[in-house]
Amino acid sequence: MLCWKKIPGRKGLTVFFAALLCATLYSCSFFQPSPPPPPVTKIQPPPPPPQSTEPYTTIDFNMPLSQITNPTIYVFKAKRRLLLLQGKTLVREFPCALGPHPKGTKYYRGDGRTPEGKFEICRKNPYSRFYKSLGLNYPTIGDAKQALAQGLISHSQYCSIKNADVEMRLPPSNTILGGQVFIHGGGCKPDWTLGCIAVDNSDMNQLFDVARIGTPVYVMP
Repeated sequence: MLCWKKIPGRKGLTVFFAALLCATLYSCSFFQPSPPPPPVTKIQPPPPPPQSTEPYTTIDFNMPLSQITNPTIYVFKAKRRLLLLQGKTLVREFPCALGPHPKGTKYYRGDGRTPEGKFEICRKNPYSRFYKSLGLNYPTIGDAKQALAQGLISHSQYCSIKNADVEMRLPPSNTILGGQVFIHGGGCKPDWTLGCIAVDNSDMNQLFDVARIGTPVYVMP
């Protein structure tokens, strides 16, 4: 004799069909978790163009001397180049000679080295032993401060250098720091000075004409 199972009540059927519907829908792609987004590759900007080491942006070797009213002088020791600039324009370029020990900045009097750094023209001598000359304000106040802190010069020597710098005249050269550093004529034959910067006399004429007391001079390695 067959027995029929008792048909579940209305509540049981509702739960059964709800569960079946959820299982069916979950299997659909609509309810599947979205795949992770692909990794974002950052596009690197191109490297900046290499910056020029030259202090000028334009060149005009034909500029008349009368138009060079705000000159700046650069000396590149390793290349034996002296550059004359009007603003950011290179207006003259001359070969130059140095002392017997051109590498490195000046350390002490008689070392045969040309000091490196920023200086100013503090003297113009049209009757120099070496044709014409432009004196640099070496040693500067900065050089004197360092030497005083190291005990290499006395306080009175420091004051003498400081006063000369303030008054824009040639600093004393009788300390261990030395001095009497000039841009002068006499020719640019191989490194024959005692630490000065020498150029041909014709080039010295142009430098002497445009340089002023206070004209900046940058001496680079």
